[in-house]
Amino acid sequence: MSHHLLSVDSLSRDDVDHLMRVAARMEPIAQRRQVTRVLEGAVLGNLFFEASTRTRVSFNAAFCRLGGSVCDTTGFTFSSMAKGESLYDTSRVMSGYCDAIVMRHPELGSVAEFAAATHVPVINGGDGPGEHPSQALLDLYTIDKEFTRLGKQLAGAHVLMTGDLKYGRTVHSLIKLLSLYAPMRITLVAPPGLEMPSQLIDLVTSRGHRVEQRDSLAQDYTDVDVVYTTRIQKERFTAEMSEGFCLSRDFTVDRAFLDTRCGRDTLVMHPLPRDSRPEANDLDVDLNGDPRLAVFRQTDNGIPVRMAIFATLLEVDQLIEQELRPVRWFVPPRLGVDDPTL
Repeated sequence: MSHHLLSVDSLSRDDVDHLMRVAARMEPIAQRRQVTRVLEGAVLGNLFFEASTRTRVSFNAAFCRLGGSVCDTTGFTFSSMAKGESLYDTSRVMSGYCDAIVMRHPELGSVAEFAAATHVPVINGGDGPGEHPSQALLDLYTIDKEFTRLGKQLAGAHVLMTGDLKYGRTVHSLIKLLSLYAPMRITLVAPPGLEMPSQLIDLVTSRGHRVEQRDSLAQDYTDVDVVYTTRIQKERFTAEMSEGFCLSRDFTVDRAFLDTRCGRDTLVMHPLPRDSRPEANDLDVDLNGDPRLAVFRQTDNGIPVRMAIFATLLEVDQLIEQELRPVRWFVPPRLGVDDPTL
């Protein structure tokens, strides 16, 4: 594995399998049953030049749960880039302060440009419409955990991806990550103009996977194992695209869609945030509390996976067990009031 995590392209199947194993070992720490200080004294620089809640806070939490501390920067306004500082200069300066850096930037390729100026590990937290490798890793980890619970296997699985497949960087990274595994069936359903980039489809099919494109959810999906839906990325639209755009209700994943068109154990995933305004027609809130809705288990899984990324990049992944001890504070048995019992 490279000393940066910029793209799923840098990961081999062995790299991914290693991260999945380390993440599983992180579960007791992520679930607040045990504590480790293996990164005590280390400092994370979180540079987020684009809005974020889950990614930024979960990287913070993952680093802190390994015993490290975090320095945060959010937005261009509060950074020296607002004064014209280059990515190169920012990278070199931050390298003198931090032991690892997570960066999110609205421009494609910007995080790679930043990483090229430093030997300090850099993790891509999202670069415009490009990639989001840590999200893809936690998505894969979630699918594997859920399949194990349901007695399913990834080989031969049927995954449905829907929503904004053109600008949704999470699906770009996930489809490439899935392509490293045994052949499966992937169905793509997107509104006109928001289809998956053709080069990604060509890559996945070249690796032996069956990819089918459809234009509607109003079909039979009873053999689908995972529905992965994404928010429409209007912030990446041109003015011409934005004018008059409205997502049809036909693309909404809700209880009626699951009950009438999918199987009894079809999982629903979403990278979040979902747009809960009625006119957005995003993933419907009527699925809250439904065990088929895996989005909050998905976000919880971000902690052990991002802990595994830090531990591997900073080469402490073999030291975790040496420093474990029980937690001393109160931890609720269930985190959310609607969390189902599985």
